[in-house]
Amino acid sequence: MLLGLALFYVGAVLCLNGLWLLEQIGDNEIAVIDIFVGGVTLLIALYLAFAPGADLGSVKGAALTLLFTFTYFWVAINRYNGADGRGLGWFCLFVAITAIPVTIQTLQAAQSTWDMWFGLSWGAWGILWFMFFLLLVLKKPIVKLTGAVTVLQGIFTGWLPGFLLLNGVLK
Repeated sequence: MLLGLALFYVGAVLCLNGLWLLEQIGDNEIAVIDIFVGGVTLLIALYLAFAPGADLGSVKGAALTLLFTFTYFWVAINRYNGADGRGLGWFCLFVAITAIPVTIQTLQAAQSTWDMWFGLSWGAWGILWFMFFLLLVLKKPIVKLTGAVTVLQGIFTGWLPGFLLLNGVLK
C-alpha cells in the first residue's frame, strides 16, 4: 500500500520535473511538487524505519526511499538558492552507484512479474540519476534527452505501477 502511494507521487514528480527540463514549467513553480513529494516520501520512510515492528527490510526500504526524498528536496531548494546543481549532481552519482546492487538484488529475488518490473525500475532510476550527474556535474548537453527520459520514467516506473498497486491490480 505504501509503495503504491510513493510510486504514484514519484510518477507525478518525475513527469513534472521532466516537463520542467523541457521548459514547460517555470523554475519557481516546479519546487511545489518537489517539496510535496519529498514530504510524502519522507513520511513513508519515517514510518518504515520507526514504526513498531520495523525490521531490517523495512529500514532498508526507508533508506532507499530517502534517496528519492533527498533528491526532490534538493531540487526544490536549488530553485531558490541559486546553486548550479553540482552538489546535487554528485549526490545523483552516489545514488546511481547505489542503484546498481539494489537492481541486481531485486532482480535476483524476483518471484513475480511485479518483482521483475520493480527491479528493472531500479535499473531505470539508476540510469536517470546517472544522467543527472552527466548533466549537472559534467555539463553534458543532454537537457532535452534527460527531460524526455524523466517524463517516460515518471509514467512507466512511477505513475502506472503506483496506480495499479493502489487499485489492487498488482500485489
